[in-house]
Amino acid sequence: MSEGLRERKKRQTRQRISGVAIDLFVAHGFDNVTIAEVAVAAEVSVNTVYNYFQVKEDLVLPPEEASPRRLAEIVRERRVGQSATDAVLERLRQEVRGRERRLGLSEGFGRVLEMMQAAPTLTARLERLAHEMIAELADRLAAETGAAPGDPLPRAVAWQLGSLHTMVLSEIGRRTAAGDRPGVIAGDVLELIDAAAELMGERLLGYAVREE
Repeated sequence: MSEGLRERKKRQTRQRISGVAIDLFVAHGFDNVTIAEVAVAAEVSVNTVYNYFQVKEDLVLPPEEASPRRLAEIVRERRVGQSATDAVLERLRQEVRGRERRLGLSEGFGRVLEMMQAAPTLTARLERLAHEMIAELADRLAAETGAAPGDPLPRAVAWQLGSLHTMVLSEIGRRTAAGDRPGVIAGDVLELIDAAAELMGERLLGYAVREE
């Protein structure tokens, strides 16, 4: 279904507010900029900002890009005959090749990363998000495989895949902070993903194959 005019305008407004906010946060520090100042710079009301972003942290980490259901949704959307692990590996490779913003592979992300690392509420949110992703994925895997209550396997697999996701983001962040270009980082991270996949056993690689 194509995007309607109203939906497109809402998306554009949301992106503009977020973009303005991030520029302000990078220039002055996340904790030093108020929602009111974001509203003035974006030429909207404070209420409009809150209509699009429930809390200040959402301006930097929008829920649709930094969702605790991210890994679970990747698994849910996998094709018939594909395992949960292969689905996550495939998506990460696609996003790295596409240098997607959600991974921090866009130009200029280095300054954004510095801003985020200097804001305790943002770093705490990222840490909490990583744990929530694993919990959501474990629940998804347990439901799909019909695992008995207390079966540790779904959570063990979820931790493996969550750790892989964290490793990719951490490597991108480390290399970005070092000043490396997105294209160079992307190539090296693809090799890192391949290396991690080679270390995975058959049981992990073949876990939770979608049957229908």
